[in-house]
Amino acid sequence: MIRAACVAWVALAAPATSLTCQDVEFEGVPYTTCEVAPREERLSLFLNDESGRPFGTFQAVEAAQGPLAFAMNAGMYHPDRRPVGLFRQDGQDLAPLVTQAGPGNFGLLPNGLLCLSDEGAFVVETLAYADGARTCDAATQSGPMLVIDGELHSRFLPDSDSRYVRNGVGASEDGSRTVFAISGGPVTFHQFARFFRDGLGLPDALYFDGNISRLHAPTIGRDDWGFPMGPIVGLLAEDANPG
Repeated sequence: MIRAACVAWVALAAPATSLTCQDVEFEGVPYTTCEVAPREERLSLFLNDESGRPFGTFQAVEAAQGPLAFAMNAGMYHPDRRPVGLFRQDGQDLAPLVTQAGPGNFGLLPNGLLCLSDEGAFVVETLAYADGARTCDAATQSGPMLVIDGELHSRFLPDSDSRYVRNGVGASEDGSRTVFAISGGPVTFHQFARFFRDGLGLPDALYFDGNISRLHAPTIGRDDWGFPMGPIVGLLAEDANPG
């Protein structure tokens, strides 16, 4: 059933064939989404420059790699901007997979990872990845999972009072559709997860962050700034489908 509150459903239900960024609303909450066609456009992960120093900003990525059609912070990190969990780039693990529970949102199991390959982009639960569920050319781990096989994370409370601006990513089961989203105001985990499942119709979704949530989307005039970031996901302009 399509909920009346989801005014964006019709616009977002069909897979995009090229990058599409837009402001939408779900259950009275504004969000900004960027949808990528990962089988036709090549998403990339960014962490360090050629000297081994973290990029930290969208501008630093562009200075080294070229213009970005889209970018977003993509996972939690230590004070020196090293990834908290798995970070895989060009088939090499630059930071190891973390499978045990721990403090904070990252350790609220199940967590998961954004997995990029020639087959598309997928959101994969951590233990499933550890068991060989999918091979990734690039991956970034974060947590918690928001939606797992169409179900909300079991620890999320509908009446929670923990509200932050949050960002994350959802993906279709077949890897052909990927939507990155950031809330326009403070939301709970339960609200954010419902947006991916009920508003965007995506069976799997992963939380990126709530204190560091930033988006670079030049097609809608958005270029967030703030403290330096760790992992970044983006679409270089040269890898975008012109549509």
